Amino acid sequence: MTQNFDAIVLGAGVMGSATAYYLAKAGVRVLLLEQFELNHQKGSSYGYSRVIRYTHDHPIYINMARAAYQLWFALEDETGEKLYVKTGGLDISFPQQPTFQKRLKCASEAGLEYEYLTDSEVCKRFPQFHPDEGMHALYHPDTGYLRASRCVLAFTRRAQTLGTTLIDQTPVTSISKSENGVTVFTTTESYTADLLVLTAGSWTNELLAQLGLNLPLCVMPMQLGFFQATPKSEFLAERFPVFYFHIKDNYGDTPYGIADDGGIGVKVSTCYGWETVSSPTQVDYTPSQLWIEDIRQFIRRYVPSANGQLMSTRRCLYTMTPDKHFIIDSHPDYPHIVIAAGFCGRGFNFSTLVGKILADLALFGKTEHDTSLFKLSRFQQ
Repeated sequence: MTQNFDAIVLGAGVMGSATAYYLAKAGVRVLLLEQFELNHQKGSSYGYSRVIRYTHDHPIYINMARAAYQLWFALEDETGEKLYVKTGGLDISFPQQPTFQKRLKCASEAGLEYEYLTDSEVCKRFPQFHPDEGMHALYHPDTGYLRASRCVLAFTRRAQTLGTTLIDQTPVTSISKSENGVTVFTTTESYTADLLVLTAGSWTNELLAQLGLNLPLCVMPMQLGFFQATPKSEFLAERFPVFYFHIKDNYGDTPYGIADDGGIGVKVSTCYGWETVSSPTQVDYTPSQLWIEDIRQFIRRYVPSANGQLMSTRRCLYTMTPDKHFIIDSHPDYPHIVIAAGFCGRGFNFSTLVGKILADLALFGKTEHDTSLFKLSRFQQ
């Protein structure tokens, strides 16, 4: 027998979980469907930490960060959980590097509080780092990290408390659309709703094909490493800032790192630099030993005291658009279907706000926030 809901959200990663939460807060009867187990490791949302910061490379992202931070604080108050850990953050680069210059320019124009440090000032203040002579740094005090899996579970628990039905380990087999609603089919059941929000991460295009859309999304498998640092006390959140080095070498593009949280080791990875595939079915989740050796080159040179035992490593997925901006928009022919995808490795810190935007688009067809960067139309001209 078909079950009826006001809204169906496909994908219970951080974006879908946040969307279900905000829809449920608005009094909507929500079905949240997840093809794998809740908090699975195959996508983009699982893990110990994700960076959150104000220092982005476009004013729209900075304005979004301002709103997202406040929503994270509100979620912490509502759940009683510590989800955001403030560490401060460093962007380190030679001054002429374009991505560094862009962040510095955006921070200045947005009136963000920051410090501009020379290489010697970085070493004196944060002796864990060994920048090259002539490198400079942008330091922002409110950068930190979000406890990623805890955030996903906080959203889903609150959504369920507010009446959301969560069903995991249930892949969608097909979607039927009409002018007034949708029907979603699984191997065992069918579900109808007036509204559909698609937050399927790297699996987005597989579902969009049934909705008459094909977006230029690709999947970039990234690897994370967690390294033992000595002394450990120097690499905890209160002493070790989130860092980004705006450089590119064998180890990849823009290496970054996050403090040791609870003995898991210092997280080190790169923002980009891996080959992409067209579908998650093509992803090899086996960690690369060559990547470990390459990233150790970076650690030995720039954060040498973190070059200890590899405590764990795994692969996760970035879903990429050609311009590396998000997709947050309604279906061009079916406005009751809302789509979010292509978060390019930096979407997690905005997920509170994205969830709220998606809920608003589904319910009201509009949002107060500027989503002009994220329109589907930029790929359909």
